Amino acid sequence: MRNTAIKKSTPVKSNSQLLIILSLVIIGILYVLSTYDPSSIVTSPKLQMFKMMLISIIIEAMPFILIGVFVSAILQVFVTDTMIRKFIPKNPILGIIAASVLGIIFPICECGMVPAIRKLIKKGMPLYVATTFILVGPILNPIVFLSTLTAFRSQPAIAFYRMGLAFVVALIVGLIVFKFVKSNQLREQLTHLKNNIEEKHQHHHSAISSKKPVKNKLIEVMGHTVSEFFDMGKYLVFGSIIVALLQVFVSQNSLIAVGNSGPAANLVMMGLGFILSLCSTSDAFVAQSLQTIFTKSSLIGFMVFGPMINIKGILMMLAVFRSRFVLLLCGLVTILVFVGTIVLQLAF
Repeated sequence: MRNTAIKKSTPVKSNSQLLIILSLVIIGILYVLSTYDPSSIVTSPKLQMFKMMLISIIIEAMPFILIGVFVSAILQVFVTDTMIRKFIPKNPILGIIAASVLGIIFPICECGMVPAIRKLIKKGMPLYVATTFILVGPILNPIVFLSTLTAFRSQPAIAFYRMGLAFVVALIVGLIVFKFVKSNQLREQLTHLKNNIEEKHQHHHSAISSKKPVKNKLIEVMGHTVSEFFDMGKYLVFGSIIVALLQVFVSQNSLIAVGNSGPAANLVMMGLGFILSLCSTSDAFVAQSLQTIFTKSSLIGFMVFGPMINIKGILMMLAVFRSRFVLLLCGLVTILVFVGTIVLQLAF
């Protein structure tokens, strides 16, 4: 009875929060309409420019999101954790390098990276290998490389610099974790009894899943594809709205001053990547829309730091790893990406 009561109270709470948000939005719209002439708002040149920029960013990025979620769904249904572990050598250095290039074979988006890695660690994957794969997997894969090349058609070097910096950062972080982090960093929230029950359930589920006919598996792939598409699409839309608002309503002189301020521009774009939490298959198009304002090195920092460390990623990592370990990863990635962008700034 207690569980039933809890389950029934959850929708009420979420519905009440949604009602409050909608009420605030309606109040804001009514205030604007009471202050300005509605016809002047609809025909505003800035509003028209905002709509054009928003639609163009979304349309350009949408095909790559579809490809990414479809490949991710196929891997989730047809590829087992055991198959992935076979690609990891036992030698630490070779293991880190293998994890760095594993994304080329398994282009998993960062949205599903942490849950999959938790299972692999419990089955014996070393922490330093898993950490490297979490950081570099969402970037160093053919889908992200193709989307970056498409976004920066006239500057293909940016795609190569992005892949190179991501590889170097993940490699160094993996080596540091291997050298200095020896204890188990998984957040142990369950008792041994619950763990055993969960493992038995997973084995039972895997046995049933492996016996499914191909038709059912294809249906499952489509279900995962649709679910992940809507899950990642909202982040793309949110990020596109923010970028379009920055381009239209923020003073261009202010953005140019920040964008050409050297190291400060790199930090600003890294912070923007953290806040927007865009999917790595589409963030290149957002960066491309800002290339006339920000430096090339800052755009690369945006495309490397964002997929590695972002708001949604940190929340997922905190549910799996201990807080100190997550803070360590955030600090290492921040320092290494920033230093890397400074080096690339000299190269450009």
